[in-house]
Amino acid sequence: MPQDITPTARLTWADLDVLARRADHVTITRRVIALSEPERAAFAAELEAGIRKTRGEAWWGQRGNDPAAGYALAVIGSMPSAARAATLLTRRDMRDGWGSIPAEKFRSIVEARDIPWLADLGVRLAEKLPAKEVWARDWEFVSPMLTATPELAPRTEGFVRGWLDHVHQSTGRLRGLADALRDSPFLDHLLPAVFEIDGIGSALTGGQWDGEAWNTTPRSPAALATLVAEGRLDRATVFAATVDRLVRGDRPALLRPFAMLHDALAPTVDEMAGFTHDYARLLAGAPSAIAGLAQRALRAVDDAGRLELETLIEASAATLLRAEKGLVRTQLSWLEKVARRAPERAGELMETVAVAFGHPTLDVQERALNLIARQVARLDAGAVARIADAAGALGGDLPARAAELFGVAAAETGTPGVVELAPPAPAAAMPPPIASGAELATEIVALLHGGTAVAWERVLAALVALPAAGVPVAESLRPLLDRHHAELTDHGWHGELLRNALLGDVMRVILGRAKSSASSDNARNAWVFGSGPRQSLRGGPASVLELRIRELAERVSAEPAAELMATPTRVTGALDPAVLLERLFRAEAAGREPWPIDFEQALLRVPREADPAVVTAAAELTSAAGRRFAVWLKEGGLPDPVSTRWPQTGKDGRYAYGGTPPLKRRVVAQLDESRPVEHLLGGLLVNLTRSNVPSYYPWDFSAPIDITAAALPQHREVVAAWVLPVIAAHADMDGKGDGPMLPALAECSGPVGPALTLALAYGLGARHEPDRLAAVDAFLILAAGGEPIGAGIGAEVADLCADGVVKLTRVVAALTDVHRGGGSRALWELLAAALPGLLPAGPRGLPDLLELATQVAGEVGAHDDVPGLAEVAGRAGGSRLLKEARRLRTVLAG
Repeated sequence: MPQDITPTARLTWADLDVLARRADHVTITRRVIALSEPERAAFAAELEAGIRKTRGEAWWGQRGNDPAAGYALAVIGSMPSAARAATLLTRRDMRDGWGSIPAEKFRSIVEARDIPWLADLGVRLAEKLPAKEVWARDWEFVSPMLTATPELAPRTEGFVRGWLDHVHQSTGRLRGLADALRDSPFLDHLLPAVFEIDGIGSALTGGQWDGEAWNTTPRSPAALATLVAEGRLDRATVFAATVDRLVRGDRPALLRPFAMLHDALAPTVDEMAGFTHDYARLLAGAPSAIAGLAQRALRAVDDAGRLELETLIEASAATLLRAEKGLVRTQLSWLEKVARRAPERAGELMETVAVAFGHPTLDVQERALNLIARQVARLDAGAVARIADAAGALGGDLPARAAELFGVAAAETGTPGVVELAPPAPAAAMPPPIASGAELATEIVALLHGGTAVAWERVLAALVALPAAGVPVAESLRPLLDRHHAELTDHGWHGELLRNALLGDVMRVILGRAKSSASSDNARNAWVFGSGPRQSLRGGPASVLELRIRELAERVSAEPAAELMATPTRVTGALDPAVLLERLFRAEAAGREPWPIDFEQALLRVPREADPAVVTAAAELTSAAGRRFAVWLKEGGLPDPVSTRWPQTGKDGRYAYGGTPPLKRRVVAQLDESRPVEHLLGGLLVNLTRSNVPSYYPWDFSAPIDITAAALPQHREVVAAWVLPVIAAHADMDGKGDGPMLPALAECSGPVGPALTLALAYGLGARHEPDRLAAVDAFLILAAGGEPIGAGIGAEVADLCADGVVKLTRVVAALTDVHRGGGSRALWELLAAALPGLLPAGPRGLPDLLELATQVAGEVGAHDDVPGLAEVAGRAGGSRLLKEARRLRTVLAG
């Protein structure tokens, strides 16, 4: 490659490559402009071959001298058509250099060549802009090609987003967004697409710095309203597009700018009257804020006497069942107002009000019943009869009131028809074992992208069983190890990074290579902490998998085995005792003792109770491991530890190097062995000492729950004690994402103690709905299995919610889902245990909990005496708390 370039010589690819890597854009521009047409044609072919030959070199690390920018200037200066230029410029390696192309040099080349296909090139490049993440400099490179012909610009999401970002960023202290939009040549052509592209609202939500703070209010609604007021934009077109965007829907946050634009336009009654059917659809099904906008618009049209009653009735029928009680209350008041105004239509209107009898909250049901009571004298007999039939949906103490109001017999109170939960299905069996080296390589690659317990078990079993069976694996593992060297090499001391590095060591040993430091004998000591008999396994049950992988690396060649003992038979990690018995018989026949950690893991996976025939057959085993297995089955496995409720108190100076702690208190569980455990892994797991101060970063050492639970599938209380701080942080520190731990624990077996009870109480109060729903699933699984969990969880809910450590409003939402899911009997036990502790404290959300309790008590036929309820119900006043307490007391009294 030449190092000196003669300016007068014909430009070659070698010359360009040197200039581009020097970022000498001045010389490149001068040289390509100086080319004659024959030279240009010859160089174009050479340039195409040269760019393709680079094969996407990693240029991104070369600050300021990305050769792609220089190559791009040469493309513009030599290609004969937009198609050939676009083919090169849209290559991935060239695409990354758009933002570094000097604009003035680009313009110089375009002007010198007088390129006739510039707009065509702009269209081709604009269509390649990504839909979501458009770099500002990329858009600024493409858009000038279309400035003279903006009507040719593609209305793709990428180009429209780039335009919106550009106009927002081109504002300042002296130039507002309305000015930037007004001056843009793309305004008329691209603005319709802003209302048509789903998700584009995210490009309209940005605020600006007001000199003191960041104002998050979107600026685009006011700017567009200004252009409408000036006459720059057609008002009717913009208003129609706004309503259409709201009707077509999107995520609430992305609809906010369009709702703000609707209000900024301040539509007249005449304008809104033309869209009443659209507003009716929004009122019935749009997100809450948009439905409120539609409700206000329809009321304004109705107040002007221009809303058809049929439209109001149709919209109300769906609105009255919405969860937002504010919307429903407003709709009920509106219907009553219309009934007074049009008494001849009162029957239709009150029958519509009766739809609210099916609302999930008693508060709304009662409001609807009271409204009808005020109008019942105006109704004919047919309307009253139909409304009386609808009253069958009422709950709590309302059916009796409705019967008295409508002059019908009260419904008989017999045995409540509670739907019983079906027993939980047994856990699925493990998938078939890996059968070939190619399949093993595929499964290992999948592990590197996120390993599950099932995937790890299959891979570990195959790494032992396939070589023992004579199946060649080296040819599959060798290229895999070379290709994924970084992921399979030691660069972490816990968690996924360590597991992958240990797996790499197993592969190295099989291939006859040296292990990395991940498998050093000294590293094992780092996994044990504590002293004396109360030693624990750092990282908890999930660490067992890492110890097992390390054992494979140490023994797979030194002490070859035909199979692993611990490979489970169920996806939960459970191991059929009969299967383990067969494995031990085969090992004895081969004269081999199982590997220690593998065998101990196998014992921890065996159910507490085994078939008597298996127990009898196990007594015939003669090896040390066989005799130990026989004793294990006879004694019922690992002794359950003592699980103790352990309160922790937040203290200043222990959080973020000082300052106020983020929570006042947390309750976790501590484990102590109930009797000496002669089982290394078991002894390390049933001893767990907790600090008196909460862990503010409990997720730092948390592992995937399926891997954690699979280590101890017969001892869910032990696993719950280890993971409890992570679950608690979902409620008291607004953590996120680990909710699936709870259903996984519920699907395991073993007694339920303070740890699992607390985990469910915290899970029901989690900040994020998916985590709460996971707790609901776990509650239903345990209730279906006959576990008496309600009273214990109720007592913990009372303790945690009384002082606001956990928000009761979140718990009520989750418990409502439990009720809908069929867990009403266990739920009543929870409520009956929780209310005595919550009634004196009166936390926010207590009226809603009392309302739920009324519904559940009526369904299950409860007549319990709830301590403290009579005192609250007997207080003077008309607050909702007192009303709901009286309602519950009435239902419990029968």
